[in-house]
Amino acid sequence: YRLLGWLSRFLPVGFYYKAFFRPKGAWTHWVKLFRPLTGLGRLDVAYRAPRYDKRYRFVDVLVVGGGVAGMAAAANAASYGLTVMLVDEQPALGGAHAYARVDSDVANDIQSLSRLVNQDDRIEVLTDAVANGWFSDHWVPVVQHQTLHKVRARQVILATGAIEQPAVFRNNDLPGVMMASAAQRLMRLYAVKPGRRAVVLTSNRFGYQAALDLLDAGVTVTAVVDVRQSPPALERHDIEQRGVTVLTHGMVVEAIANRDATHIAAVILQYEHEGDVRKQRFDADLLCMAVGFMPTWQLAGQAGAALRYDDTRAVFSVEQLPPGMHLAGAVSGRFDRQQSMHSGVSASRLAAAALDVDPDSSQRLSPDGEGHDAFATAQGDRNEAWPSPNATWPMSHHPKGKAFVDIDEDLQIDDLIHATLDGYRDIQLVKRYTTCGMGPSQGRLSALAAARIVAKANGCTVAETGVTTARPPYAAERLAHSAGRRFFPRRLSSMHACHERAGATFMQAGLWERPAYYSAANDARAAIIREVNAVRQGVGLIDVSTLGGLDIRGSDAAEFINRLYTWGFVNQPVGRARYALMTDEAGVVIDDGVACRFATDHYYVTATTSGVDRVYRNMLKWNAQWRLDVDISNVTGAWGAVNLAGPRARDVLQRVCDLALDADDFGYMAVRTGAVAGIEARLLRVGFVGELGYEIHVPQSCGEALWERLMEAGTEFGITPFGVEAQRVMRLEKGHIIIGQDTDAMSNPYEVSMGWAVSTKKPFFVGHRTLRELYARGIKRRLVGFALDADEQTLPKENQLVLKQDAMIGRVTSCAESPTLGYAIGLAYVPYAYSEDTLCIKCDDGQRVKARIVSVPFYDPSNERQAR
Repeated sequence: YRLLGWLSRFLPVGFYYKAFFRPKGAWTHWVKLFRPLTGLGRLDVAYRAPRYDKRYRFVDVLVVGGGVAGMAAAANAASYGLTVMLVDEQPALGGAHAYARVDSDVANDIQSLSRLVNQDDRIEVLTDAVANGWFSDHWVPVVQHQTLHKVRARQVILATGAIEQPAVFRNNDLPGVMMASAAQRLMRLYAVKPGRRAVVLTSNRFGYQAALDLLDAGVTVTAVVDVRQSPPALERHDIEQRGVTVLTHGMVVEAIANRDATHIAAVILQYEHEGDVRKQRFDADLLCMAVGFMPTWQLAGQAGAALRYDDTRAVFSVEQLPPGMHLAGAVSGRFDRQQSMHSGVSASRLAAAALDVDPDSSQRLSPDGEGHDAFATAQGDRNEAWPSPNATWPMSHHPKGKAFVDIDEDLQIDDLIHATLDGYRDIQLVKRYTTCGMGPSQGRLSALAAARIVAKANGCTVAETGVTTARPPYAAERLAHSAGRRFFPRRLSSMHACHERAGATFMQAGLWERPAYYSAANDARAAIIREVNAVRQGVGLIDVSTLGGLDIRGSDAAEFINRLYTWGFVNQPVGRARYALMTDEAGVVIDDGVACRFATDHYYVTATTSGVDRVYRNMLKWNAQWRLDVDISNVTGAWGAVNLAGPRARDVLQRVCDLALDADDFGYMAVRTGAVAGIEARLLRVGFVGELGYEIHVPQSCGEALWERLMEAGTEFGITPFGVEAQRVMRLEKGHIIIGQDTDAMSNPYEVSMGWAVSTKKPFFVGHRTLRELYARGIKRRLVGFALDADEQTLPKENQLVLKQDAMIGRVTSCAESPTLGYAIGLAYVPYAYSEDTLCIKCDDGQRVKARIVSVPFYDPSNERQAR
């Protein structure tokens, strides 16, 4: 990295946009050099994450920030009888006063206020917690340790404070250069002496207070240099009494490194003395900066608030807050303790009034617990003028460079100026061209300086320039927080008790618990083989109540279905079912099922277990635009259903059904209504598992009775209940895809060999135009079937890679051992032009397995068994 520092003059801002791409193909060589420098590590596949959790919270008032303003706001809001949550990212309340220099009276007041907040039952205090974003209707995710609190608040008070800003000068990235507040944190919170010999650069009283703290800690302060021309004598008095030199109208020009360039050794100061400008070197291993603040406005910005800059006072203000959001403390420009407390009280009064609580009718509590309003003796907020803590231009543009604006990204003053000269004059474009503000600090320490530099380069004001957009999350967040502990509404079919009695092992499918397989010994492989063989050789019964069911009624029902699904349905005969494939506007396969026409104005459409809610929403969305004469009902929970499948299925059903079931009377893909076991039912002659089969749909309340009667009627024929795992094996043998497993977010019908289900005759369906263009351009990949040799012991898994030499060309989507065929089979994506007859699949531990590409379906390709 030191080598890169020496080469920096040859790597100006935006160099990566201008280099490494010529001659053609050069990037493939350069990337080998750059990749190792990016800090990318290796995944630890043995890592086991701790448990993460979610909590759903609802409060009247959410207060973000546990300083004096936040505590005052929380205490006062609670005194109105409101429920309050107080969130702070530090381990203890107090905010800046936890480490700032305060006298004993102030410290006692803050302790009393903290004690009041912690003892109030209406206030929940979350420390070590970060409010990580703001979303509509005051939904705020709060990350605390391994828990994500999903907080919905009626009112939000932001007392998030302000972030101290660095000065910009040559070598300001050296170790030993730090914020004054950082030095105070080290001393007061961690008992760490930050250095031995210090210089303090300041433009406000906080720098003088830090200098006094350094002296008290035994650090020699060689000089305090004040950016202002005439700092108040009151601020200078105490530090000069301690014998420290105060230099005014000054600035740090350069930090001098020690011999091995690992730490600051001295600073060069430029200051004004009796009208003359002087430069002087001071030996120091510590340089503390206190030259201004920027409000911690990110949450307000995410809510749509605007950040305004006062060029005269060099301060920002947050304006145009959304309804229900209020500011308190330093984020609103109040740096004085009393002003902060009163702004907190004022914010809580506004929040209470917005919730129809009369603030004047409630008894407010003081920090000492007495029953009078110690926080706000006046009705309004005390907003007396207070000197700006910000220096107008705390920057020194050194001719030798190395004056860093964004230390995260190693960006200097010249880099931002060059960006404007390259034509990127807008601050948003400067950010993207230079990556300023895109590092770990996300612009918190560079946005103000960058805005000032860009404004000067463009010849305009900072107010006109503005700052870059603040987006969530506020702080880095683990993916595990977003995942957390998942909560599923536990849906059970009406046949659930029957499955339990039969010894089922259950699995989660969408919101439903479904039998995976039936085995008293919990031997999954043996159970799946037994169930598959039972269906192929005799008869089996599976609960398919979890399938989505949608009733479409009305004079335009056929036209509605015709527009939604890819196949033709306008001329579909009554009493027939058709396969229904749904795509979105991008031509991506999103669901499938069967559309059953029971009358000219009545369709019953099935959908996948996990996709039915999306299909239903799509139907409502499209008909809101089309305004067809249809009524759409999601009847998934109203119907229970079973699939009776196998060569003996007709024999079993004839014992309990009043319909003619011969192939001539009730052929493949026919639908009927009738009585089964005395229960009015809808019967569908379909075959997802590739055998003679009947789907029987009855009212959900009759599901258990239907199951028991069918099991009783099938005893003579060896009827066997089978679960989802056996069903998936049999559908794979037939080459039927599972949406979401054999498809992804880019799969179109032509890639998954479903072009036959796309009508080329009808003028429109959702996705029609895109599919036509995709077909014209040529399909890039296809889903193929593969088979393994019978003696192959390694079974590929879903999403394992298909390789050509060492390059990935595809992936496995499904693979299973086929009891019917005696060997393993599967489906995988390969390039459309792939012409070889074998696949190389990379399995666990890097083992490679050879597979033969074979035609699909693997089993009964002529469909004789399910159509007989």
